[in-house]
Amino acid sequence: MLLAIDAGNTNVCFALFKKRELIYTWRARTNSKYTMDEWAVWLGQILKLHNLSFKDIKETILCSVVPDLIESLQELCRHYINSMPLVIGNSSLNLGIISKIDRPGEEGADMMVNAVAAHTLYGGPLLVIDFGTATTMSFIDVDGNFCGTAIAPGVNCSLEALYNAAAKLPMISISRPKYIIGTNTVDSMMAGVFWGYVAMIEGLVSRAREECIERFDARQIKVIATGGLGGLIKPATNIIDIYNPNLTLSGLAIIHERNK
Repeated sequence: MLLAIDAGNTNVCFALFKKRELIYTWRARTNSKYTMDEWAVWLGQILKLHNLSFKDIKETILCSVVPDLIESLQELCRHYINSMPLVIGNSSLNLGIISKIDRPGEEGADMMVNAVAAHTLYGGPLLVIDFGTATTMSFIDVDGNFCGTAIAPGVNCSLEALYNAAAKLPMISISRPKYIIGTNTVDSMMAGVFWGYVAMIEGLVSRAREECIERFDARQIKVIATGGLGGLIKPATNIIDIYNPNLTLSGLAIIHERNK
């Protein structure tokens, strides 16, 4: 089996694949101070719950946007799984697409993985929106090339900023409110953040489509969303064509297959 690791700013996701079929996914809170042994204890116990062990894993691939996590996760794979992981960002890795931004390599590793997955699964051209710690919207052309992105604060970042900046406002979790005009503080905050965020996504996609037609001669652009909050946003708008919560993990499995 293949172990794919997607290390983000908020969570580290571990996924097991069997012949590109996703079998299990597990998430841990991102902690850049964890050693390989601490990761091994956590993952080993999770595997045991499913009657699995490190010996069942034959190959590994790693994507991380947190530089401090790469070494400990690589060591986890080497010492406990006896596998030298493929690491996204390594120049010897064949992604099957190229980056056309001003400084290739400056884009996040997860954005390139999402681009590979989205183009392989859905064709192109595409706008790929990742609702993570930051919200990113990337344009992938008809050939699968990464052409650029827009980056905005994620929903939870916006909520934390609102809580920290206004002394009388409480910390809330995001959910879809019943009304746009709230009649109490929590509902009003929820309405402003949720519907404001939906409006931002609709505006970005609409303007990006117009721009991509002019700059890249792109037609019939599909919009693919991923990330935890994407499942909450998609039902509130018709601007998103497909929501795939496992897009990054699927991309890692596709890249691993290309580089076996």
